[in-house]
Amino acid sequence: MNFKAQVEVTIRFFAFVSLFVLVFSLNAVGQEGQDSESSVQDEQTERLSLVTEGSYTLQRMLVTATKRVQLAQDVPFSLNVQSEEDIKRLNTTDLEDLSRNVAGLSIQNLGPGQSQVSIRGVSSGEIVRDQPGVKGQIGVYMDEVPISLSLFTPDIDLFDMERVETLRGPQGTLFGAGSIGGTIRFISNQPILNETETKAEFNINTIDGGSEGGHVKVALNAPLGDTLATRIVAYGTGHAGFIDAYNTAGELDEDINEGNRYGGRIAFLWQPVENFSITPRVLYQQVNSDGFNRQEEFNLLASANHYPEAPSTPVQLAEREQFLVLNEAFEDETLIFDTVINWELSDSIDTTYVFSYSERDILVSRDSGALAAVIPPTGGPSPDGAGSFLSYNLRDSTDFKLLTHELRFSGNHESIQWLGGFFYSDADRNYAQRLYSPGYDDTHPDADDKRNGFTEPDSPYISYVPYDIRQFALFGEATYLLTERLGFTAGLRWYDWKEERTFAAGGGFSGQDNRESETGSSGFTPRFIANYAVTDQVTVNAQASQGFRLGGSNDPLNEPNCGPGDFERFSKFVEYDDETLWNYEIGIKSLFKNVKVNASAFYIDISDLQVTADAGNCSSRVSIGVPEAHTIGGELEMSTYITDAFLLTFAGSYADAKFDSTIEDSEGNVQSGIKKGNRLPSVPKWQFSASGMYTLPGFLKASKSYLSASWQFAGERITQPSDQNPGAGMFTNTFVFGDLKGGETREADLTLDAYHILNLSSGLTYDNLELVLYVKNVTDTNAHLAYDREPGTSAGRSGYLVNQPRTFGLTVRWSM
Repeated sequence: MNFKAQVEVTIRFFAFVSLFVLVFSLNAVGQEGQDSESSVQDEQTERLSLVTEGSYTLQRMLVTATKRVQLAQDVPFSLNVQSEEDIKRLNTTDLEDLSRNVAGLSIQNLGPGQSQVSIRGVSSGEIVRDQPGVKGQIGVYMDEVPISLSLFTPDIDLFDMERVETLRGPQGTLFGAGSIGGTIRFISNQPILNETETKAEFNINTIDGGSEGGHVKVALNAPLGDTLATRIVAYGTGHAGFIDAYNTAGELDEDINEGNRYGGRIAFLWQPVENFSITPRVLYQQVNSDGFNRQEEFNLLASANHYPEAPSTPVQLAEREQFLVLNEAFEDETLIFDTVINWELSDSIDTTYVFSYSERDILVSRDSGALAAVIPPTGGPSPDGAGSFLSYNLRDSTDFKLLTHELRFSGNHESIQWLGGFFYSDADRNYAQRLYSPGYDDTHPDADDKRNGFTEPDSPYISYVPYDIRQFALFGEATYLLTERLGFTAGLRWYDWKEERTFAAGGGFSGQDNRESETGSSGFTPRFIANYAVTDQVTVNAQASQGFRLGGSNDPLNEPNCGPGDFERFSKFVEYDDETLWNYEIGIKSLFKNVKVNASAFYIDISDLQVTADAGNCSSRVSIGVPEAHTIGGELEMSTYITDAFLLTFAGSYADAKFDSTIEDSEGNVQSGIKKGNRLPSVPKWQFSASGMYTLPGFLKASKSYLSASWQFAGERITQPSDQNPGAGMFTNTFVFGDLKGGETREADLTLDAYHILNLSSGLTYDNLELVLYVKNVTDTNAHLAYDREPGTSAGRSGYLVNQPRTFGLTVRWSM
């Protein structure tokens, strides 16, 4: 589809939705006379009061997407809000579950705690463990605190969350770097003065063909006097496993990806006077997994059949199976301390100060024998085959510390609302990688000569990459109400950042490099919005906004491992510039008593897109700055009560994201699939979801009962840009190993097929008790979420990261 056709599709989509909404608006005007002369505050109060009229009325949500309290329908740009009730109704437990119900939000699952988020098709592809310098494209916040960390999107538990806000499009003005594609905000329930509240949730579940899991979660709000209150949350979850792994003896170990998540948070609210409050909080969470949700379609070590204890025939891998020489693991420990101080200086001016300190310790431990086996003999097993029986454990560790300060002021003076402030952050990230192979030094006499100062034994590769990023920003945004119905918003952020980075690597698989680098930049990101209230129920808006993502530098390539010409082709990519984009969108929002329809259409122009690419056979990956790319599309979200007992919701999005530049090597070959007209990776063109809940009269002495169903669809995707190259998926064995001979080839399907997922649940509600029976993934869809492979065209191990199979569960919720 050419650009003109894309624009026509988007315009038709928006025109249809606009007509649909205007028909409802005329109907609503005829039925509900509203006082157009009421003030903004009076209108919000009146509209919020509708919430109490009964189940036939849709819930109105207050949000802080603009760092002010507003009704979600009054925010003049596209956003989605999932309330605490929505989270419960859809049995949502994490961000990946949540994403399936939000138009335009896509999650690429790369394993526990390693999901990558994209909004509106803004994606640079798979960011991997050994790219610690790459920054994220989506800002993730826990209340006021930034918690995103490129690859490692925190797997935050959604218990006792008031809401989750998804802000679409760049949010650079108010939320800064890392929000180039949008921002996700987890908003937790805050302490409440003079009120006692207790709630708990218990769950047991079992996976069809897997193991059992469950969780226990509790929350308590307690007053500690007239001016002090605390809110305490604690939770523990056991994740069931569903992946089986063959060992070297050909035996099958079941459910090797079991894991757990536990943690909690405690917050205090001190409000000595009405216009002043301090809210300190501590959050702790630990996530552990004994393996990864990887379904292998090839593993060199299984196929080579070279282990002494191996069965007579090579292992044949089936659905949801893999081959392991060593057990794998993932660990993620998070600690956050933050304090928010609010002070109303006058009736029209407020000030907010936010301090936060975060620590994360992450370990990814992988069985990397298949990777080591395809590395040339200069670094891998010795030419005579000695060392071919060694095990290789690749351990990637990240020690991350983040300190932030933000001070902002806001005011409301007649027809002008304004907000301004400054932001400072200091991030220290120490990344280390070690490939541990017992017995390696004995089979490689030159191991001591290649250590490059590292003292760890039996380590054919080891690296240490500490770096520090300091960032300072000034920001401001103001809205001017030209009339009671027409408003204009303008915002601007100035930022200045600097990164200092050191790289050191040693071992036979490395180039024994040492390098220090320093990068930085400064600039401005503006935003302009116009918003018009057609009626009291319908508004339209238009926006032009800019976002940015900080640049950086690539690590040196592992030159000894590079194939012919690879080092020359990829070593030129030393640094990559800041990524910037302009987002142009128009939107329409409508909200009546029992119908809500929101829609938007957008065009995003991206400059210097930081795309991840395999560096040939160098067992390295690099970020390549692509001069131009774009994404065009739209979102539609609807909610309606068909009857006073039947709630129906729908969310759909279209995003056509493509490169507008071609990058070639010196011989004129397309580099890593970066070709004008090729798709951006990891983003489906079409995504849909729908849910329905039917409320029934209560039985078994329940006050009410209900039946609920939800359906999600995601279109086909690719994992990396090179997956769409001619011949992509053809892997050639370049190493004589066991029963495999050099030159043997195999073919893998790198296109991730579209998939559907259906969930069902039913519940009984009592005064302070709710019982829920559910089935997730009713049809047992085995969705391919990403294609996981080792670097290089040999790909000693590759396969698909997959979703959880059919799961049966019971949840009990209690509150008082």
